[in-house]
Amino acid sequence: MGLSLFSHEVSDLCLGKPPVKSLSISATVGDALSALRLLGESSLSVWSCDHSEKSDKSESEDCLCVGKVCMVDVICFLAKEENLSCPAKALEAPLEVLIPKGSALVRHLEPNASLVEAIDLILEGAHNIVIPIQSRRITATRKMLLHSHSFNTLHNNREYCWLTQEDIFRYLLNSIGRFSPISNSPINSLQAIDTENILAVHYDDPASSALPLISQSLVQQTSVAILDEYGKVIGEISPYTINTCHESVAAAIATLSAGDLMSYIDCGGPPDELVQLVKDRLEEKKYGAFLEFMEEDSTLSSASSFCSTSSDEEFGWGRRSGGGYSARLVRRSEAIVCYPRSSLVAVMVQALSHRVSYVWVVEEDGTLSGIVTFASLFKVFRECLRSMA
Repeated sequence: MGLSLFSHEVSDLCLGKPPVKSLSISATVGDALSALRLLGESSLSVWSCDHSEKSDKSESEDCLCVGKVCMVDVICFLAKEENLSCPAKALEAPLEVLIPKGSALVRHLEPNASLVEAIDLILEGAHNIVIPIQSRRITATRKMLLHSHSFNTLHNNREYCWLTQEDIFRYLLNSIGRFSPISNSPINSLQAIDTENILAVHYDDPASSALPLISQSLVQQTSVAILDEYGKVIGEISPYTINTCHESVAAAIATLSAGDLMSYIDCGGPPDELVQLVKDRLEEKKYGAFLEFMEEDSTLSSASSFCSTSSDEEFGWGRRSGGGYSARLVRRSEAIVCYPRSSLVAVMVQALSHRVSYVWVVEEDGTLSGIVTFASLFKVFRECLRSMA
C-alpha cells in the first residue's frame, strides 16, 4: 500500500498551480525589491538566463532556475551595517549576493518523477522543486505575450511551477491512515526532535545579534525563538512574518532589542513609540541615509503598511498587492509549540494549520528542548517507506 502511494508522479501535486514568476540572475537587489512589491509574490524564482534577451540564441540555451529570492533576503541584506549607511548603493548590488553560494534550495524535476524522488531532494536540502507545467500549450501568440511581460514565466519554451515542502506534507497528511501505527506515535519515539539546530536569543539581546540567525532560519525553514531568563519560550522572530513586512524593518533589526522587534513585526503594525525609537536610534548611529530612505517611501506614516496580514501557499508568506498590503489575518509572533509526547499526526496538523514548517518542542514548564521540522518528519516517512518495501 505504501509503495502504491509513493509511486505517484509529482505532476499529480501540480494540478492547478500557476507558473512561477521570475527574475534573471543578472538583475539587481533593487530589481528584486521592485518586483516583489509590484507582483505581490512571497518569493520569485531566479533563472540563469537573461529575460531581457529576445534572440533565438537566448531561447536555445538551457535556462535553469538557480535559486529564489524573497523579502526576508532583501531585509537581512539591508540590515547589514555597511548597507544601512548607504541603502541606495546596496540596492544596486547584483542579485546574486542574495543567492547562497552552492545553494541547492531549488531543484529541478520532470513531471513524471516519483514522489519519492521529490522527498529525497527535500532531504538533501531543497525548499522548492521546479516542475514543468504539462497541461499548458504554448502557442506563438501566447509566447509573444509572455515575452512582452516584464517578469517572464517562460523558460526553454516551457512554463514551470513550484512544488513546495508544504504541498508534499499536505499530501502525506491526507494519506496518514496508510502509515499506521506511526501516525499516533509520540514524536520523541520517532527520533523526530532536533535538539542541536535550535536558533534562539534572549528577550533583551540586541535584535542585530539575531540577524545571522534570521538568515539561517530562512535556509533551515525554521524560526528564531525568543527566550526569557529561565529558557522559556515567550515568542519568536519568524522569517514567515518578516517576509510580509516592508524593507524598512531592516532599521528595526539594527536598532531594537529582540523582544521589541518581536512586537514591531507583530500583526497590526508597530506601536508609534517603537517607530519613533527606531528613528531616534538611526540618527544616533549616524544612519541618516536609511532614515531618509524610509521617509521617502512614506512608510512610517501608517503602521498598517509595515506588515501584510495575508497568507500565501508557502506557509503563510503574505502576498502584497501593488505597493500596499492586504488586510487578512496573519499569524502573530507567538511561538507554535508541542510536547515530546505529542503524536506525529497532531504535530503535522498543528504545523499545517498555522502554515509553518516547524513546531517548537517544550517541556511541561515551558522551557525549550528542541524543534520538529518538515525535514525531520520527511525522514520518518522515508524510513517508513523503506520498511514497507
